[in-house]
Amino acid sequence: MISVAMLLTALLFGGMTLFSFGFAAVLFNVFDAPVARKGIRGAFPFYYLWVIVTASLAGLATLFVNAVAGFLLIAIALSTAYARQVLMVQINAATDSGDKTSFKWLHSVSVAIQLVQIGVAGWAVVLLA
Repeated sequence: MISVAMLLTALLFGGMTLFSFGFAAVLFNVFDAPVARKGIRGAFPFYYLWVIVTASLAGLATLFVNAVAGFLLIAIALSTAYARQVLMVQINAATDSGDKTSFKWLHSVSVAIQLVQIGVAGWAVVLLA
């Protein structure tokens, strides 16, 4: 079970890091801003769903090995569900209505959550090592 827990947790950490620091940057370097924004907006529902599923599976597998790491991973899944079902909807509404102030605030919250989640996923990897 430790191997499954470690692989799923490492997959989560690596995938979140790559998406956050690689995918978005490449999109904005390769495409014009309007096209890149459309691509990012279209990718986020799938990305969030992937994080929810991966973090949930990793958390369940990890609970049997290290309860602290398991609960951390489940917290990532739950906070991502909030980001997907609530925060993303608010961000899209602010964008669509042209409310730049709300967009900046909500986007900042989203980025902060994401950075904390990456740190927590890294911490879980270390706990399992």
